[in-house]
Amino acid sequence: MSNALIVIDVQNDFCPGGALAVPEGDLIVPGINALMQDFDAVILTQDWHPKGHSSFATSHAGKAPFDMTEMPYGPQVLWPNHCVQGSEGAAFHADLDTTRADLIIRKGYNPAIDSYSAFFENDQTTPTGLEGYLNTRGITALTLVGLATDFCVAFSALDAARLGFDVTVRSDLCRAIDLDGSLTASLTGMKDAGVRIL
Repeated sequence: MSNALIVIDVQNDFCPGGALAVPEGDLIVPGINALMQDFDAVILTQDWHPKGHSSFATSHAGKAPFDMTEMPYGPQVLWPNHCVQGSEGAAFHADLDTTRADLIIRKGYNPAIDSYSAFFENDQTTPTGLEGYLNTRGITALTLVGLATDFCVAFSALDAARLGFDVTVRSDLCRAIDLDGSLTASLTGMKDAGVRIL
């Protein structure tokens, strides 16, 4: 069984000091680097938003970060401006070993749709191409690490399980935003979908 490590969004804006900092987001980097040698493939995802992305609170008059709005594809959290294409905030954390990456998947570049999952945009139908890449390489088992547990990691894990992959989330190498109980809800959802949480 070929296995891949999927490293979700370990970028400056999600680490302490960033625009959408996840508490202790930088502390998982050494453990992720050490884990890379145990896998047949390493894939990194990178949030990659154009300026004025529709998920930014600044794109909606009278809205503040973490407010909710309705988009054509459903409810959407409005975020602080983050991971803008080409910015320092969008860059991978300087200590992350990117040399081991077989593939970098960029997501969230469509200005009209946010994209949490490594597999699909938030309309849950527009693919990133990751599923096809993994199938072509014969990879069937995935281990997910990164930021944030309750958003991009969880959405990726749920999609991977739905697509038939054997999925493990290393919770010790993830960190969460935990917005209004989102961490507990995401862990429950992943377990219910058959994802192993270690």
